[in-house]
Amino acid sequence: MYFKRKELEKFRSFKGPLIDVRSPSEYYKGHLPNSINIPLFDNDERSIIGTIYKKEGRKKAVMEGLKFFEKKIELLLDNLFMKIDSYKTINNKNNENPIRIYCSRGGMRSQSIAWLLEKYKLNPITLKGGYKIYRRWVLNSFSKKLNIVVIGGKTGTGKTRLLALLEKYKYQTIDLEGFACHRGSTFGGLGMKEQPSNEQFENLIAEKLNSFKCSNNIFVEAESANIGKCKIPHEFFNQMKKSRRIEILRSESNRLDELIDTYSVFKKEELQESVLRIKKRLGPQRTKIALESINNEKWDLVCRSVLDYYDKCYEFEKVGRTNIKLLDLTDKKYDERIIELINNVL
Repeated sequence: MYFKRKELEKFRSFKGPLIDVRSPSEYYKGHLPNSINIPLFDNDERSIIGTIYKKEGRKKAVMEGLKFFEKKIELLLDNLFMKIDSYKTINNKNNENPIRIYCSRGGMRSQSIAWLLEKYKLNPITLKGGYKIYRRWVLNSFSKKLNIVVIGGKTGTGKTRLLALLEKYKYQTIDLEGFACHRGSTFGGLGMKEQPSNEQFENLIAEKLNSFKCSNNIFVEAESANIGKCKIPHEFFNQMKKSRRIEILRSESNRLDELIDTYSVFKKEELQESVLRIKKRLGPQRTKIALESINNEKWDLVCRSVLDYYDKCYEFEKVGRTNIKLLDLTDKKYDERIIELINNVL
């Protein structure tokens, strides 16, 4: 049963369906991107088996696992076949691509499902070392020497839009806020999906880095160490702090326009809740102005009331940074001509 266990690099090179057979809670904490969770045991069953293993040993735990497996084998197979067929239809893949299966350590869970699928001649392979070996690969990827270029600038200078423009023209970019599903400020979660776990955030960054040539420029937006509840990997953040930095300059009117376009579309209640989260730092006067302005849809006053606060935070964050080059984009459209200006600055 073990002859189709593959090392991580080989396992990743195949393009077939990718199935994670760990419990839902394990999957939520972190998983290989684009994998499908078809758990062999649910959260409660895994907990029961784990407790038996600790108290009574491996043999008793395996027997309990087999009891759970026996009760759900038909449902499990139906789920597997349905997801595999759906994957092949969506991705237009033929039967020559192996079905990739992994569990926590490449042990009994993945091997059991692989054995089962082999009986149906479905060509499964498993990941040697499982998700644990994948996480080792993820963490090691942040220690590589990277040629990072940080795009900085005060709130409203359009850093995210600039990053998207670079991505459009095939430059190497990592959208940390996109991966974190958060813009980094008290307003950062508005209109965004639920944030991933911190572990999954790291997995997404590592996968993107793996697609890059490390000697070429890798553009990222300037961030603090935390983006909402997600924390930028320590080694990667240290490299960001020491990297070249392009500081985008735009007029206050440009910045106000950017902020109004971004945030005026959200519900008033959501905006007011965001303001109230920083009321102690804004102070009573600015908080009052912001709340009243939101209610009256005076978006320029809303943005002005918080802009000074964020500007001071940004200046503090920038202290100690070196190797900064200024790029004045006041009144300029964010189109392909900007790319040339960035290349001239580097």
